[in-house]
Amino acid sequence: MRKILERNRYLRKENLPVGLGSKESSWLSRKQEVESMFRNIYLRGDDDSNIVGTSKALFHIRALIDKVKDSDAPVFIIGESGTGKELIARTIHEKGARGKGEFVAINCGAIPDLLLESELFGHVRGAFTGAIRNKPGIIEEANGGTFFLDEIGDLVPHLQAKLLRLLQEKEIRRVGENRTRSVDVRFMSATNKNLEKEIERGNFREDLYYRLKIISVELPPLRERKEDIFHLLNYYIKKYCVEMKREQALFSPQAVELLLDYPWPGNVRELQNEIQRCLILSGENSLIKEESLSSRINPKRTRYSKSSYDFFRARAEFERRFLNQAMARWNYNRAMTAEKIGISRQGLFKLIKKLNIDVPKGG
Repeated sequence: MRKILERNRYLRKENLPVGLGSKESSWLSRKQEVESMFRNIYLRGDDDSNIVGTSKALFHIRALIDKVKDSDAPVFIIGESGTGKELIARTIHEKGARGKGEFVAINCGAIPDLLLESELFGHVRGAFTGAIRNKPGIIEEANGGTFFLDEIGDLVPHLQAKLLRLLQEKEIRRVGENRTRSVDVRFMSATNKNLEKEIERGNFREDLYYRLKIISVELPPLRERKEDIFHLLNYYIKKYCVEMKREQALFSPQAVELLLDYPWPGNVRELQNEIQRCLILSGENSLIKEESLSSRINPKRTRYSKSSYDFFRARAEFERRFLNQAMARWNYNRAMTAEKIGISRQGLFKLIKKLNIDVPKGG
């Protein structure tokens, strides 16, 4: 129970915007809190899972993982950079029948084309200048386990042909070798490119695309599941505080509101790096304020002077922060949010439009 309460720390009353009274800070009844706790247990998954969040998208991804983990069918993961494609592949591997085998990953865009074939398939002595000994490829290293090709869209055409044959025949041939070798590997791949457009341009083989995409997993960007930001904050704060051997920290409501507003082009990886940076620079401070955030997240860092202080502007900012946190608490369900904060749905819609509040898709 204590872990559950910690996990929901940003959804509980002590993290509502500064200045709320006792009536507003006790919106959730005991019954609703208990229901929320059990919902989070169900959606969060096992405690050893690194897939953090309670959004509908992650719920469906976890359900899909449970369905495909024991299969040998290829898995194709689509998502922007930083959304956690390798994490999903590794989770499928670890939870599945091949979990005791090796999980071997390679980024197809990180190795020069001339070296990539040798890295993938291996080579024999004398196959090319510098090949002074026989060397198995990393696909062979994954024998009995899982092989993950990240950024598969960067794979050059002649290697696409070899990969297709490997998927069909379960055999490889080292560079410079005449005989084939059988391999028992499950293949997973990922990309942030639109491979259907790459096929139209002649950059990617259509037959390979459909061979890889037997099971498809699409990861939404963080900006489309902002309700998960609270859970990611808790997860990475706890993780890095343990690593740094320091007391647990907390982001202020104002800082959280800025984190919610930011579009996160780098997705979870960017959020992770921002949390780590703030913890390092905050020293032993247990409360991380908006002034500690990077300038890209808090570009203005405004401090009102006596001459520039404006009551109506301050009220609008308070309303915006209040509604952002209230909507996140109820998973961007506008009807429920309106009911809980005591205004009509029409009134809430008007405020969302007036204050230019970003509501994720499906909210």
